Amino acid sequence: MLQALRTKLHGWPSIVILGICVFAISFFGIESYFMSRNDTFVAKVGKQEISQQQFTERVNQLRQRASAEQGDSFDGSVFEQPATKLQILNQMIDEKVLDKANADLGLVVSDQAVRDVIASIPSFQLDGQFDPTTYRTVLSMQGKTPAMFESEIRASLEPGLIPEAITAGTIVTDSDLDRYINLRLQRRTVRYAPLPQPKIDDAPVTDEQIGNYYAQHKGEFVTPEQVSLQYIEINQADVKPEAQPTDDELRKRYEDEKQKFVQPEQRLVSHILVDVPKNATPDQQKAALAKVQKIAAEANPTDFAQLARKYSDDLGSRRAGGDLGWLEKGVANAAFDDALFRMQKGQISQPVLSDEGYHIIWLRDVRSGTAKPFEEVRDELAKEAQSGSRERAFNKLAGKLTDMTYQSPASLEPAAQELGLAIKSTELFSRAGGKGIAADPKVLKAAFSDDVLAQGNNSNLIELGTGHAVVIRVDKHIPAATKPLAEVKDRVRQLVLAERETAAAKKQADTLLARLDKGESFNTVTSSVQATVKRVEGIVRTQPGLPPELEQKAFLMPHPVDGKPRFAAVKMADGSFALLALDKVEGADMSKIRPEDLKMLHGQMVKAYGNEAAHEFIEQVKARSEITIAKDRL
Repeated sequence: MLQALRTKLHGWPSIVILGICVFAISFFGIESYFMSRNDTFVAKVGKQEISQQQFTERVNQLRQRASAEQGDSFDGSVFEQPATKLQILNQMIDEKVLDKANADLGLVVSDQAVRDVIASIPSFQLDGQFDPTTYRTVLSMQGKTPAMFESEIRASLEPGLIPEAITAGTIVTDSDLDRYINLRLQRRTVRYAPLPQPKIDDAPVTDEQIGNYYAQHKGEFVTPEQVSLQYIEINQADVKPEAQPTDDELRKRYEDEKQKFVQPEQRLVSHILVDVPKNATPDQQKAALAKVQKIAAEANPTDFAQLARKYSDDLGSRRAGGDLGWLEKGVANAAFDDALFRMQKGQISQPVLSDEGYHIIWLRDVRSGTAKPFEEVRDELAKEAQSGSRERAFNKLAGKLTDMTYQSPASLEPAAQELGLAIKSTELFSRAGGKGIAADPKVLKAAFSDDVLAQGNNSNLIELGTGHAVVIRVDKHIPAATKPLAEVKDRVRQLVLAERETAAAKKQADTLLARLDKGESFNTVTSSVQATVKRVEGIVRTQPGLPPELEQKAFLMPHPVDGKPRFAAVKMADGSFALLALDKVEGADMSKIRPEDLKMLHGQMVKAYGNEAAHEFIEQVKARSEITIAKDRL
């Protein structure tokens, strides 16, 4: 083939083609012929990329959390909306910005902070106290090691380092606090008079008026779109397990999962920590070593707790005399862990250096690991096996139902007959929902989707909860329709009359307000329409008993000047009007505010101001950073 090509390109054609090739290579670069780069990031902050996998994992984490919190009301479609995805991505960008700032400023999460967070997690506690056995068991069930989980906690704490530092440095002065309290607890004295409904034009409502109103407000007289459904429902609780496990199978399961039933060895520990600063100088290191050696020389079981209270830099355990409780292997850092599990009961160690500093360890007691016998856990194993068998049977049934309803998209009958399942039905319901499965947001979304409603197909398998799912199809569809005028004529007549009443009430209120603005007294103006005046002194925001429309307006009105009240006409929720007079504005009564409330409010303001300052810091750093967002990859 090469020889033929050579023959065909012999002479001047070969010279032309060679020239084109040389030009292309010199213009584009020879490397472009051998390698290419396809960017896959969804965002890039400087040189740091946020990959599609990282973004997808974050979205899935938030979706799972929302599902667990919202239960049956969870609507996963929210996480498919571009605005939601962009919001999540912006949060991840902020974290990248903070990571870079942390590195620039040398901020790191301490081991003690990680331990404190883990110890505060309720699922790791027993009787209100952190329990190492529970900790390891829970992590084992999640397929994680303590090191993996601690790394996750550390990563979760890192974005908060700078915001927390900024908040810690936020200053809220007493005058700031007083100014806010005076605004929040400001008191206003008002008078108000609900106005009686004035007489309206008693001319009858004509057919022409009814027709005009109907034509202008047709959207108010619509029968909503409705559907009824056929559906096949499967529930894990109704599915028979594939088979009862034999004793041999349970024993094998016991041997495979024996670690789950073993109480690991635990050691009762106290320690004294002498801190070595990060990036310590040689002199600081020598001073720390000299201090810890002196303490170690004095340490003995009798005085250990007293020495810990006096010298230990571990604030968490110092008050308890250095007591760390029962520890299992892998809970502490590697250096501490290695030294601890080489010690004998009652022994006090020489100084042990870790990334936290120097430790003096006292091993007070040892509790050997024990395993529960098979007979004791047989029922638990059988229950788990049966649950797993039922779950597998349910998943198998769900898979078959999905396949069969997809293969016959125009009917549920083939799947129902083949699988021995009943076809159920719902009543008619609108997009607002109905009874039974029609109340589930996921069912509503599917029922009114283009694929199911317009195309007439079976839906995908819709999970209503754990081990509970349905496949639906539309049985009947009634499109939205405007009700005929004859059907709503009486209602339209009442609406026209109500519109007249509102217009008359507004005209009266505007006329009375104009009289007030010209200088007539509030009592004179209100008595002219036989309105009753009510006076309320010292109202505050969210004043109980005062109509919310009046309260809101009262705190929007400007302060009275030279003792002259301010006036307003306020439309009420029922369409009527009231006249409002603002007579006096007073600051908060500081003597009635408890010191503990002031302290709590001060803390809230510090946090709010700190959050705002942290947000401004992030935005400033982002403004100086090169940020690229690939919206088409979200």
